[in-house]
Amino acid sequence: MDIEQYLERINYGGSQAPTIETLRELQLAHLLTIPFENLSIHIKEPIVLQYELLFDKIVQRRRGGFCYELNGLFSALLNRLSFNTVMLPAGVANNEGKFSPDFDHMTLMVLLEERWLVDVGFGDSFRQPLLIDNRAPQFQGNCSYRIDEKDDYLILNEKKEDSDWKPQYRFTLKSCRLSDFEEMCNYNQTSPDSHFTQKRICSIARPNGRLTLSDMRLIETSRNEKSEKLVSDEAEYAVILLKEFGIIL
Repeated sequence: MDIEQYLERINYGGSQAPTIETLRELQLAHLLTIPFENLSIHIKEPIVLQYELLFDKIVQRRRGGFCYELNGLFSALLNRLSFNTVMLPAGVANNEGKFSPDFDHMTLMVLLEERWLVDVGFGDSFRQPLLIDNRAPQFQGNCSYRIDEKDDYLILNEKKEDSDWKPQYRFTLKSCRLSDFEEMCNYNQTSPDSHFTQKRICSIARPNGRLTLSDMRLIETSRNEKSEKLVSDEAEYAVILLKEFGIIL
């Protein structure tokens, strides 16, 4: 893996020292430049969890990906920069607060003097690392995050402004390899029951909000304002992908 090419892809020119300051800057840079997207699934492009293929797609072809791709490749970058990074299995909460199976999501733990939760593959969530062993709210912008313990899991919760706490996902500290996620990766890209097969999504963080192309809807949030417009046809869809996300299919 070409580290400098990866860092250029995320527009990062800062320190490469394995510190929490570097980790914060790398996670934010990644979220602001590489979109969360499932477009490969909808153009029948198989997603294969091999580092060289992920590097080719995300860095060289300037695409995005979903959690296994984004966090998988980011963990490799962090390890090459001398961070001690561990892949963790997670289950995602639905609207009723019930969790999907373990390995439905991949998140990361980075071991420095303290243990940090890092994630560049969950869409609209925390933008800088969270302390895993801190049970108090951790504030980022207009959102608060809290990691609770329940049974054998740690649960990531989010609170936006005046809303209630809402679980995002639960995870364990079980160290995993990229290949351990292959079964669920295959399920999520092929099963008609997977929400990834049911609609196209391409979404990227902006400094003060987020831009999301959800099927034929373009949704933009900026601070407390939200706008939405319908995309007229596939030609306009392709133009938006290129202009707003830098993606050519």
